[in-house]
Amino acid sequence: MGLRQVAWRTCYELLAARVRQPEWAFMNYGFARDEPTAARLHLESVDEADRYCIQLYAHVLDGVDIGGADVLEVGSGRGGGASWMSRYLGPRTTTGLDFAASAVALSRRERRGPGLTFVRGDAQALPFDAESFDVVVNVESSHCYASMETFVSEVSRVLRPGGHLVWADLRDAVDVATTREQLASSGLVSVRASDITEEVLHAMRLDDARKAGLVRDWIPRPFQAAFRPLGGLDGTRNPQEMAAGTVRYLSETLVRVR
Repeated sequence: MGLRQVAWRTCYELLAARVRQPEWAFMNYGFARDEPTAARLHLESVDEADRYCIQLYAHVLDGVDIGGADVLEVGSGRGGGASWMSRYLGPRTTTGLDFAASAVALSRRERRGPGLTFVRGDAQALPFDAESFDVVVNVESSHCYASMETFVSEVSRVLRPGGHLVWADLRDAVDVATTREQLASSGLVSVRASDITEEVLHAMRLDDARKAGLVRDWIPRPFQAAFRPLGGLDGTRNPQEMAAGTVRYLSETLVRVR
């Protein structure tokens, strides 16, 4: 695992351990179309504060019906995404998996939904039997993994034939083609691939004040500078490089055909 991957994983684990407030439910950068006529996702008032983060999940799942399905989220973080899927989209079961034990403990304590469970585990050694799930969701987590090929091989193993991997994450622009090839390893077939950098940047700008407030209010002062990049706050590396075109934010839907 490279130094950058270690740094990201360390920040995620510190956040899970040090910030116990359940209101901080999501850690992704969000998704928002800069179109006045864009359809507005329906959310209950309790979920409205997390609208942009939830819209990223809605984007990656667009076209994939998870009603009645067994769903696995790899890298479930603080559990907000798995809870939203279980409450709004009607899966039979939703399992959130995360490497950080403190994040799993928080999710078990605070997140509720029909058929919702959380387990601790490694994305590159998934603790599930073969062909256990219909859909695997992976949102803004894979940049921490030492080997994308190993992760995708594990996803292919636990997916049932005809099952989907829905994925979104950021990558250096020079690595986009390689990342697409890695996702298609182990026989998964791409059915939709998008560059959503502009939509993610728009969400980051719209949500910047709220996230800056979370860092200011809930992160101890000595750690705030380290956590600002985790939130993609204004002036930090990722939004700057996404705007410059040197970092891209990608999404993809793939299917296990056999």
